[in-house]
Amino acid sequence: MRIIRGLEEAPIEPLRGRTIAVIGFGNQGNAHARNLRDSGLEVVVGGREGSAALSLAEQAGFRSMRVAKAAEAADLVIIALPDEVQPEVYRREIEPSLRQGATIGFLHGFTIRFGLIQPREDLAVVLVAPKGPGVLLRERFVQRLGLPCLMAVHQDGAARSAEAVAVAWASGIGAARAGILCTTFAAEADSDLFGEQVVLCGGMCELMVAAFETLVAAGFDPLLAYLECCHEMKQIADLIYERGLAGMRETISNTAEFGGDRAGPRLIDGSVRSRMKELLAEIQRGDFAKSMREDHARGFPALAAQRRAQQAHPIEAAGAAVRALMGKTTAFGPGGAAR
Repeated sequence: MRIIRGLEEAPIEPLRGRTIAVIGFGNQGNAHARNLRDSGLEVVVGGREGSAALSLAEQAGFRSMRVAKAAEAADLVIIALPDEVQPEVYRREIEPSLRQGATIGFLHGFTIRFGLIQPREDLAVVLVAPKGPGVLLRERFVQRLGLPCLMAVHQDGAARSAEAVAVAWASGIGAARAGILCTTFAAEADSDLFGEQVVLCGGMCELMVAAFETLVAAGFDPLLAYLECCHEMKQIADLIYERGLAGMRETISNTAEFGGDRAGPRLIDGSVRSRMKELLAEIQRGDFAKSMREDHARGFPALAAQRRAQQAHPIEAAGAAVRALMGKTTAFGPGGAAR
């Protein structure tokens, strides 16, 4: 994989004197807009009718306007909206307003990968996807550090400068300080969905809940079960983040290491690996994208039901009690937000 690092390899000049519109001012849009502005670039913010984006952006000192006006004013339009609403907003408000030969940028390859947005041929279409939440992207930028990001070009457009613009965008948010990893929209979208479903938001969470339920059913106190099966997950994840899997093993007890070696392959056996392959195939075929679009079209009833079920699960009460002991309300500290 080609990796671009440093300002010499990632000049910001292709965006000097250009106008950048960030459509949406959520966690990622907020961070991109602030980092690009602090890198000396001209940034405006576009918001949907009835959204809080416009007022929030104005409070942060940005020139803000409706989506169509922002798109019309910009050379680079960064779409920082939720995946499920992008196609309709793009069709109705963004594309009709785009200049000939403009560049549109995505933070995730989902809508392009699965054909939900099909841009005009004159437009350059690029991707810059930081590997972390917006709050961390902003935090590391302020510290003069960077967050690695993935970069891709879907089509070069009439201007034939798509990669240079994408590199400048990635450099402007600070990613060149860490590394800009060149990939494709399909590879980013498929691997991101797979990681979320199989490990980060699906597999890991379900594993913790199942382990918690097993201990509680065996008569263990819910607080003890939460501490062992959920709370300490962060400590191990932090060690892996800082030192890698082998480095993590060097810091834990022989008992923990020996037990993990015996139990891990029994839990993640051939049947689990087979289901991982099935999930990846469903993602690549577009089955997941289709299911999500259908649930969104109905008002997300399946998603809402799962949220209610999670909120009512006994693990939430135990978790709240443990977090109170730690003096924290979220993984990012009091008042923090992961999205």
